[in-house]
Amino acid sequence: MIINTTDIGFYKRDLFKRVQLEHLFEDQKTFADALPLMDTKIIEARYREEVQKPGFDLKAFIYEHFEIPRYQPRTIEVQIKKSIREHIIGLWDVLTRVNTVPRGSLLGLPYPYVAPGGRFDEMYYWDSYFTMLGLAVSNRIDLVEYMVENFTYLINTVGFIPNATRNYYLTRSQIPFYAAMIKLLQGLKGEEVLGKYLPALEKEYAFWMHGAEHLNPKDYHYKRVVRMEDGTILNRYWDDEDAPRPEGYAFDVKLDTHKEGFYRHIRAACESGWDFSSRWFEDEKDVRTICTTDIIPVDLNCMVLLLEKTLLEAYEYIADTEKADRLQNVVTMRIEAINKFMWDDELGVYRDFNFKKKKNTNAFTLAMLFPLFVRISKPDRAKRVLSFVSEKMLNTGGLQTTMVNSDQQWDASNGWAPLQWIGYKSALNYDDKKLAYAIKKSWMDTLEAGYERTGKLMEKYPVSGLPVVLDAGGEYLNQDGFGWTNGVYLGMAVADMENTVITHN
Repeated sequence: MIINTTDIGFYKRDLFKRVQLEHLFEDQKTFADALPLMDTKIIEARYREEVQKPGFDLKAFIYEHFEIPRYQPRTIEVQIKKSIREHIIGLWDVLTRVNTVPRGSLLGLPYPYVAPGGRFDEMYYWDSYFTMLGLAVSNRIDLVEYMVENFTYLINTVGFIPNATRNYYLTRSQIPFYAAMIKLLQGLKGEEVLGKYLPALEKEYAFWMHGAEHLNPKDYHYKRVVRMEDGTILNRYWDDEDAPRPEGYAFDVKLDTHKEGFYRHIRAACESGWDFSSRWFEDEKDVRTICTTDIIPVDLNCMVLLLEKTLLEAYEYIADTEKADRLQNVVTMRIEAINKFMWDDELGVYRDFNFKKKKNTNAFTLAMLFPLFVRISKPDRAKRVLSFVSEKMLNTGGLQTTMVNSDQQWDASNGWAPLQWIGYKSALNYDDKKLAYAIKKSWMDTLEAGYERTGKLMEKYPVSGLPVVLDAGGEYLNQDGFGWTNGVYLGMAVADMENTVITHN
């Protein structure tokens, strides 16, 4: 069995760069995921020798020295007579992967996991939470627990949860949903879950807050933490590398503005999960103006808050009153800061905050719902947010991600399963059942119409109307499978009541 791993340094060397810049494969992720058939240093030495010879064939050389992934969707044969629920439940085993040893760029994990589908064969961070919603409904508690164990393993071995389980993702994480996973598992298995995963929760929190203790008015930002003018510590997205992404090498190089930190802004947007969106651009139509690391995102800080609140609950569970009291103060300060820096009272919405410019960004996005999702918005503010979303962002096919039409996939008129769930739950949290039902019905109708036409469930959907179009913008083609789409559909299908286990957030 081939278990060669790809040397991380390989992504910065001539052979890799040439293959990507010459677009040998249509999808840049393909070669980043290719499995070397021998040590990459040996392959590079052979390349340096062979490339000097007349008639050198790069493609032939690559196929001789690498096993190339095909990204077959591996979905079950479509029988439209099956209901969409039956189809999804049948997909769980199809999308389940077992990779216990490293292979190429793929990291080894101790337990099975559900992959998103299509080109995404590895385990992704925030995708997995929304996939778990459907697994819980399907009574696949085994897979929910396996995936939580895998994320815990990553925290304990890597030191954090990477964007996904490829070695080229080891410089960044993703919006932190680990605490939400623990809360979901707590609802399924009981309070003891808090004690079991407390050490991992602490390590996850330490990763996001790394360097916070050294911030001061002069050196006020470091990696993922920023000290605001009032002394409060908030978070931003980051990446430890400032170089083109291996999985998007040619795309990044083509865009390069030679502005300091440009590649880090690109990579930090990937850490957000919103790659890419006008949300991160100074000029909403121009990706080259990306400034992700200058922005304090409302959704990130709400999810770090949920992590803090889950830690607080765990400390109370084990009766560590000293740590609980200390963390309660931190929780209170973050709630106050989110409502201070990210609330726009004139417009009645939450918006990201550019700490370099000391003002809110111009973007109106569904991230405004996260304070409602974690239940920290005052009722009068929540009412204004939900009214704005209902009037401006709810379309015939679901919630559109932003109010900007662009060629970026995390913009209008695309809708994404995780944000439909955030909107649905946010409306329920503040007793707006009419909006919750409208979000649920419009999104489920979109998925059902697409499934009836194609027999597939996709990564994202345009929500501007029916009939459903299955591709609309982005760095790569729309993928089918699809983990979080499946999970949210099943979650919405049963989660009408507050006491359902999957309503924990």
